Amino acid sequence: MIRGGALVGALLVVLAAARAPAAVPEIIQLNIDGGINPATAQYIDEGIELARQRGAAALLIELDTPGGLLESTKTIVKEILGAPVPVIVYVAPSGAGAASAGVFITLAAHVAAMAPGTTIGAAHPVSGQGETIGGDMRDKVENFAASLGRTVAQQRGRNVDWAEKAVRESVSITEREAVDQHVVDLIANDTADLLRQIDGRTVDVAGRTVTLHTADAVVTAHGMRLRQKVLDVLANPNVAYLLMMLGIVGLYVELTHPGVFFPGVAGAICLLLAAAALQVLPINYSGLGLIVLGVALLVAEIFLPTFGIVGVGGIVAFVLGSLLLFDTPDSTLPFNRAIVLAVGLPLGTFMLVIAYLVVRTQRRRPALGMEGLVGEIGEVRRTLGPRKVKIFIHGEYWDAAADEDVLEPGTPVEVIAVEGMRMRVRRPRPEPRSA
Repeated sequence: MIRGGALVGALLVVLAAARAPAAVPEIIQLNIDGGINPATAQYIDEGIELARQRGAAALLIELDTPGGLLESTKTIVKEILGAPVPVIVYVAPSGAGAASAGVFITLAAHVAAMAPGTTIGAAHPVSGQGETIGGDMRDKVENFAASLGRTVAQQRGRNVDWAEKAVRESVSITEREAVDQHVVDLIANDTADLLRQIDGRTVDVAGRTVTLHTADAVVTAHGMRLRQKVLDVLANPNVAYLLMMLGIVGLYVELTHPGVFFPGVAGAICLLLAAAALQVLPINYSGLGLIVLGVALLVAEIFLPTFGIVGVGGIVAFVLGSLLLFDTPDSTLPFNRAIVLAVGLPLGTFMLVIAYLVVRTQRRRPALGMEGLVGEIGEVRRTLGPRKVKIFIHGEYWDAAADEDVLEPGTPVEVIAVEGMRMRVRRPRPEPRSA
């Protein structure tokens, strides 16, 4: 009887387990809309780890990028190739593109898809100014990028020849051409359509075969943390340059007008933010050196009577350094040279004008305070003793020491010095007559 009851209980447990709904698979979704930089690399690495910890069916990256830093791209490709969960890259929405660094990221995915009206390609490495790299450096960077594209495409079973052409010839293709040429796997109208199409597909994940169960999966969006968002904004060369210019202006105004405080504090904050950006952006140190030299020359113009020669040299060095600052082969993030002409050149001129005004003010005779009384004409009101008189000047009475034994009341006198609370005076000297 007891054994029979135990068998019935076990049977009920099995039936309950069979009727229990299976766990709904989860997909972690990341959205990348902008340049590829260290913040993007951290974001993707964090997304992969989150998907692993939560046992997600896959990690979905919705991608729209014009390119970015080569070092960050290499990091992302390495993370995707070694990911413990399937990674799906979806170039979307319509009108989006996976250019330059985006090509390598898309090729590295376990599943690569594109939305209608999207493009992929143009992975030829260029300088930060958007220009073709010249000389031996061009061959070095181009060969590395081409080998990276071939390796990734070969590992994922995609078009190796096209991957090389995307680097060497900057070819760019539409989503239909990408499917026809085996660059991506499929075209999907939206995320739901994508998950339906890839359901049941098998992929190789870290040496093991994984079957995707995505048709009924729950998509969980995972956004950037605040630190990553700030770094993502700062890693834009245009933003970094503007912050550096604002910082220089603030500190320069504080230097030429001590005690104002606000420009100095704001300038210091902007310079610290710019320094944080320059730490993650590839920069040309010759350009940075020229900017520092230019600022130093503009500051020196305040103290050196060079009649603008040092200041003009500072403007030239400042502008040349600005143009060269982001001229490197390690980034395809665009730097707008018009910013240099619109901000850098006027800024240098402004600093030179400020230096001129400061020097002119320093050389001008004081107009206020006790020093401003030197050279003014007053009148003797009372004689106090030998060489001592009481004078009236600017509506005030002052004790004064005269250079004559006796000065009668009503005699005009000229202030020649102020010594504490006493003045030294003399009779006004007649103006020299012209011949």
